Amino acid sequence: MIILAIDTATDAVSVALHDGDGVVATSESRSERQHAELLTPMIDFVCKQANLTLQDVGAVAVDVGPGLFTGMRVGIASAQAIAHVLELPMAAITSLDALSAEVPSTLDVVASVIDARRGEVYWSLYRRVDGVLRQVAAPQVGSVEQCAVEIIDRGQSTTLVGTGALQYRDEFDQRLSTVLPEVEFADEKFSMPSATTIATLAHELALRDMLVDVDAIVPLYLRAPDAEINWATRSAS
Repeated sequence: MIILAIDTATDAVSVALHDGDGVVATSESRSERQHAELLTPMIDFVCKQANLTLQDVGAVAVDVGPGLFTGMRVGIASAQAIAHVLELPMAAITSLDALSAEVPSTLDVVASVIDARRGEVYWSLYRRVDGVLRQVAAPQVGSVEQCAVEIIDRGQSTTLVGTGALQYRDEFDQRLSTVLPEVEFADEKFSMPSATTIATLAHELALRDMLVDVDAIVPLYLRAPDAEINWATRSAS
């Protein structure tokens, strides 16, 4: 099965094609404001790179967040439109799952931490069991302190990965390094989820017959969009 994967949940926009054996084409660009402009040409590019057309695609995978609200909407809407027109099943992959799957870590816990702005982070925790990462904390949004407390509660060696881990590295390091057996921060190149990983995770779901209908794809926002927050703040003042 050919899987088209789309990721626009962060500052990076990426697209990939997986043919069942591995990723055969990929394209990535980093831009804060051009997700909509970049996505369609990138889809065309990977199809040409793999010598395929959209009619060859058997499923569509998309990063459903958490992340940048506008970027998420662009990617999810585009993925759903393609799947709807071509009557294809879909796979919903979270940014946090993708980050944990991308980072090469041998420590007990991986903390996927994405900068949520406004001084907050999105996070989830994953524990290595028999060499396989399993999610052990549901996705949340909150302060760096709240995230650090949850990591400390596990008391295990931890790798932090993501834009939030880098943005607040000093604060995390101060809170964690003296109480955990080992703390490491993943390289910046692993700080954003990629369509390559989204495609690989979606392929695993397809093998387990866990693809879903278009209507089952729901964004993982975790909090109200900034525009709603600003409006509520102005209305209350």
